[in-house]
Amino acid sequence: MMLPLYKEAICSIFSVTPDQIKEYSASLTEVQGDQLQMCKVKGIKKILAAGSGPLFSQLVGEPLSASLKLCPLTHENRLVLNKHLPYTVPSAFGKQTATFGVGDRLGLASPGHIRCLQKSNAKPILAQQSKRELDLTGRNYEQVLDDVCFAVFQEGYRGGFGADGDHLKQLDDIQDALSCGYTMITLDCSEKIGRGIEQLSKDEKLHLYEELPLEYRNRLENTYLNHVFSISSEQFSYRIEDLAECVLIYHKAIEFVGEVYHQYLMKADHAVDFELSIDETESVTTALGHLFVAMELIEQKVDITSLAPRFVGEFQKGIDYIGNSSELEVQLKQHAAIADYFGYKLSIHSGSDKFSVFPMIGKHTKGRLHIKTSGTNWLEALGTIAECNPALYRKIHSIALQHFEEAKSFYHVTADLNLVMPLDEVKDEDLIRYLHNDHSRQLVHITYGYVLRDNDLKSELYQTLKVQEEQYYQRLITHIGRHLTLIGLSDKNA
Repeated sequence: MMLPLYKEAICSIFSVTPDQIKEYSASLTEVQGDQLQMCKVKGIKKILAAGSGPLFSQLVGEPLSASLKLCPLTHENRLVLNKHLPYTVPSAFGKQTATFGVGDRLGLASPGHIRCLQKSNAKPILAQQSKRELDLTGRNYEQVLDDVCFAVFQEGYRGGFGADGDHLKQLDDIQDALSCGYTMITLDCSEKIGRGIEQLSKDEKLHLYEELPLEYRNRLENTYLNHVFSISSEQFSYRIEDLAECVLIYHKAIEFVGEVYHQYLMKADHAVDFELSIDETESVTTALGHLFVAMELIEQKVDITSLAPRFVGEFQKGIDYIGNSSELEVQLKQHAAIADYFGYKLSIHSGSDKFSVFPMIGKHTKGRLHIKTSGTNWLEALGTIAECNPALYRKIHSIALQHFEEAKSFYHVTADLNLVMPLDEVKDEDLIRYLHNDHSRQLVHITYGYVLRDNDLKSELYQTLKVQEEQYYQRLITHIGRHLTLIGLSDKNA
């Protein structure tokens, strides 16, 4: 091992004892004679570098000798790792590989995710943040990717990972993510999707439809009317009112997708997976709507990697599925068949903790899917805090109560605070029970931005999780592992 050889020097220069230095043995690597290893000195992670080659010389750090230095985890040093260690650079995985998004709001969870997902049939999308999450956490795309790349190095993980600019709506944000090297773009079309169309009468739909250019309508009617589309064991056909509804809901979104794909994705200097999100809307995506979108994307010469429909029922944050699971399964089977027919993956958004429907998702997608989770990792962080620092959890819970109504403007949840037990009635050892109750779970799930605005609270939160990192990792391994098992992705040899 590398670190023991230099512990004495580190202890002398930094005035620390050996037990104040932690070694991450999985990180040890050698490149052209240079050696690197992640370590923690007085609670701060650094890279110990030894040698005299290009990698050593390019890393910026504090010299311990002519051939030894301790390097901080800076953006500049991350770029050096990327240059010399290809496994620290994100990848695109295409349409055939199952992928699992594990957005990490704090930048601390990736080692736990790696330890869990490297034993599965899914590739991890470790860097996954929406613009909303970035704004609420005060981070940016580069910082998110820095944290992930250093975690990959720490774990010595060489299996590949992705980076997703999640639920992006603005062209500048898309370009920003691509410029930072993100290998997946999830385009959120919610602002381009027609709203309230389903509630219109047939005559109202046809009137609006007939206002569209005649040439466009002629092409659509020649393509969709008087045809039967056979997909898997089902057959689909359009009446004029069905076609009008699909066009009014989706045609502006499809134009937007075409613009983004041709002006940004096609011009990226690296491979990018392109996911289309049509789920952030009240409009349930029908089979006819999905089929229409898929065929119109071909007309636009757009090649997507995955598509996220709006399913029937509720896929709310941090809790199990709400709705009729039999009805969901009928729809899920149709959507999976359409995605499979056109060669892309079906994507499940707000996918964390949907334990009751994971088996059917795995069954109908045949394990070739993308699934997004994010806030559930924050909840596991709070679980660690509830167990290890009850006083801090109480502060976080109090802030969540103060700001819950504000936070609801960002997220759709149905938590009822009347069903959350008053904080002063709960003993320290029972605080973890809050995370087993749907209402209190959603309360603390969506209020993270307000917690992280309090600098003192944020500092204590980070300090607690860094000290208790192994416990946090184990909670993530157990929790995310349950997801993978129920979906059918947990065994590499299956």
